[in-house]
Amino acid sequence: MAGRAVAAAPPSQRRARRRRTALTGYALLLPSLVGVGGFLLVPVVLVLLISLTRWDLISPPRWVGLANYAELVGSPAFWNSLWVTAKFTLLAIPAAIALGLLLAVALNRRLPGAALLRVIYVLPWVGAPLALGVVWRWLFDPTTGAVNAVLGRRIEWMSDPQLALPAVAFVYVWSNVGYISLFFLAGLQQIPVAVYEAARLDGAGPARTLLAITLPLLRPTTFFVTVTSVISSFQVFDLIYGLTGAARGYPAGSTDVIAANIYDEAFVALRLGPASAMALLLFVVIVLVTLVQQRYFRRRITYDLS
Repeated sequence: MAGRAVAAAPPSQRRARRRRTALTGYALLLPSLVGVGGFLLVPVVLVLLISLTRWDLISPPRWVGLANYAELVGSPAFWNSLWVTAKFTLLAIPAAIALGLLLAVALNRRLPGAALLRVIYVLPWVGAPLALGVVWRWLFDPTTGAVNAVLGRRIEWMSDPQLALPAVAFVYVWSNVGYISLFFLAGLQQIPVAVYEAARLDGAGPARTLLAITLPLLRPTTFFVTVTSVISSFQVFDLIYGLTGAARGYPAGSTDVIAANIYDEAFVALRLGPASAMALLLFVVIVLVTLVQQRYFRRRITYDLS
């Protein structure tokens, strides 16, 4: 009858409907869960188990417990590689983020040819890091390299322990600044134009607008870019591999990042136990650094741009 209230479904039907909805949701999630489990969780568990053994890929694994971790704690090479990685991060990431932001501000002005410039700036990031490392090794060559030819003097870029890591950081910044600028450009385009118009009416100049409006409203983007860039810098390997000609730590251990140390232990020395222990310790360090960044940005982020 029209206007008559429809009787509520019995509890058993509601429970059945909820079960069907839940099963449908899990069925849709299943492909992603299989990927996450097979390519993320399972490898992490395997690395954890291998880190508790001595294994050279030939003889059967031998259980040693925490001996690999104790060996790393007393290893100067491990602490040196961790320190070199930290120095590389401090050299490369602040410069890459600052230059990426400035580049995004310039591209956001919608000048003629801006679309073409975006493509050009992001091309180095698209290129294979190993290939870029090899190319820049040629450019840094002290005798025939283009860099010294432009400067008009001979500089041992990759042979001087004081210059090798800054040179690597420069190449890393050059290859990633365009990628970072695209994220900042997307963040800038989400800021309402009315906010800038109100600031101009209040007499705010370009510097004041940048510090009081642009940077605070870009904090979500800055948080994402900082976290992903720091994680990437702690994992850098192939770029340095190409720049140093596969010579680990050349020169004098100044470029011996932890990823190179892990590779050397696992696939050169065939010591998979210590290599897996280093990989897990690197994972812990990355998680701790990420948590510190999250704690710093958590109360400083503004998401409401209305």
